[in-house]
Amino acid sequence: MVQLHIKNGSESQFLLDTTVDVAVEDLTRLVTQIYNGRLKLDRICAEINELAEHGTFLPINMQGLTDEQIEELKLKDEWEEKCVPSGGFEFKKDEIGRRNGRAPNQSMKAVLTKTKEEAKALISKKQAQANVCVTMEMVKEALDQLRGAVTIVYPMGLPPHDPIQQEFDGKEDLSGLQAGKMVIEESEARLWWAGKELQRGKKLSDYIGKNEKTKIVVKVQKQSHGAPAREPVINEDEQKQMMMYYYRRQEELKKLDENDDQSYLDSTWADRHALKRQFQGVNDIKWGPRK
Repeated sequence: MVQLHIKNGSESQFLLDTTVDVAVEDLTRLVTQIYNGRLKLDRICAEINELAEHGTFLPINMQGLTDEQIEELKLKDEWEEKCVPSGGFEFKKDEIGRRNGRAPNQSMKAVLTKTKEEAKALISKKQAQANVCVTMEMVKEALDQLRGAVTIVYPMGLPPHDPIQQEFDGKEDLSGLQAGKMVIEESEARLWWAGKELQRGKKLSDYIGKNEKTKIVVKVQKQSHGAPAREPVINEDEQKQMMMYYYRRQEELKKLDENDDQSYLDSTWADRHALKRQFQGVNDIKWGPRK
């Protein structure tokens, strides 16, 4: 199997196993699905933090309003009584005003938190450091884990306007958000290797040959972003090691300079002409008048 180290820009994303005979079109689709799937999971995990702390999402027309304003406008959250967490709730006001403050109790909060950490670990960028390849099945498994945890805590479901429920239903609206800019549509996705764009309609073997035991760095990004920067000749760890080596070498040279005492050259034993003068009998000649 060919192992691809997928990056976006200079940032490592995940490892992917494939074959040299895979079509670039299919490979691009798979890489994009996993990449976007990991982004979806990150968004859900971020919202699950808020769900565990402050309860379900308020209707859009009630968000950001104070209690007095809500009462004055006679607004009501119709989903508040329908979407109650298992075991009751603990009121924790959301200072931002996005959620209703009816947080799950500690045991249900622990279910959400634990499942979130397990799902994040499954598709973490650290998997690449551990030489573990990520698959679309792993992304779906993590998504199912999160969906199951939310169902346990909220058996009646979440409001349809809650971002978590919208993510589960595939109805999330990311327009105007930074998260939306990070998503790469399949039609816009391009793969790059060694400064070359992998053209759709070709196979991976057209670029890297027939060797199945190959490991390469492939970068995914939007077509409009153009060619990505090439990979550095040495990686970050090697660069740090080189800098440490040259720093230690510089310090050693400084110590040698400080200890470079040449006063020993004035000693008798260091005189290279002493033996010659001794044979010639001119060793103890003194110049000047005798006393």
